[in-house]
Amino acid sequence: MSKKTLVAITTALAATCSLAGVAIAADALPKVTLMVGGIDKQIYLEYQLAQSLGMFKKYGVDMQLSTEQAGGVGAEDAMISGQVDMAGAWYVHTIDFQQKGKDVINLIQLAVAPGERIMCATGSNVKTPADWKGKSVGVTDIGSGTDDLVSYVSTRAGLTSKDYTKIAAGQGQTMIAALKYNKAVCGITSQPTVNAITKLKVGYSAIDLSTGEGTQKWLGGDYPAAGVLVRGEWLKDHQKEAQAVVNALVATLAWMKSHTAADVADVMPKDFVSNQLVSKDEYIAALKADWGQFNLEGLGKMPANGPQTVFDIQKAAGKVTGTVDLSKTYTDQYVDAAIKAEGL
Repeated sequence: MSKKTLVAITTALAATCSLAGVAIAADALPKVTLMVGGIDKQIYLEYQLAQSLGMFKKYGVDMQLSTEQAGGVGAEDAMISGQVDMAGAWYVHTIDFQQKGKDVINLIQLAVAPGERIMCATGSNVKTPADWKGKSVGVTDIGSGTDDLVSYVSTRAGLTSKDYTKIAAGQGQTMIAALKYNKAVCGITSQPTVNAITKLKVGYSAIDLSTGEGTQKWLGGDYPAAGVLVRGEWLKDHQKEAQAVVNALVATLAWMKSHTAADVADVMPKDFVSNQLVSKDEYIAALKADWGQFNLEGLGKMPANGPQTVFDIQKAAGKVTGTVDLSKTYTDQYVDAAIKAEGL
């Protein structure tokens, strides 16, 4: 064998080993599974955005995202049962689970408002919750977070549960149909359904819970909505993975802070931003209008009065039956570490 041939073979083997090393390194990333309460909804935007930007892999985790299906298992229930490691769901579930003796912790607060609007049927003239007395209001599902929000704004307006009826109207086409065919005078929903209702002239936005300003008006304080929920037991054994996920999401919030709604739309999957409910231009306009729901200033830290606001709403809804230690429902530990590491 000639010296030249030997060098060529050695070089080829080295290259092969190098490529194999890259593949092994990629495969070696710890895998984390996270189910989102509706991955194509703008209120849950950050999970897919982080994935599209490559943030999860950048910070050392192989993230497997999934979304809950209509009529299927909720993200928080999939998490508590161990079907997935994490839930992209509302902070409120941590309080609910603690009531049931379950240790669930919110690792990062992505939103400071529900991102919802209560849309009312065209011609109904509903301006406040008091106006739906004696009528039906659509919620995503009975017992859901949107159910609690409707109960609370109704209570603040002086109504009791006997003064109106709530129906499960879902989202998207089913919510649109509920308003269009007079099944409900109003319905609580988020983008892109809000845009579709407006575009079709089926209804209008009567109560805005999509921004911090709106939640202050109608709920009396900040309302921490979308976050990352994990079981305390899982967290003990997966500190590295938890920190990596939070690092990725803090970096995503920082990216959003220096970019626009149009930039987000360009990065997200095409069928998220342009479909039968919304065009890309409409998606951008809606996202721009509701931009205030995202926790960009706090970069994922829990708003100071947020947990208490959520607790008060749950108590008014009759879902708090005992003592709740709010300090055990969330932590800023991982967000603080991410902010420090990134110099943000």
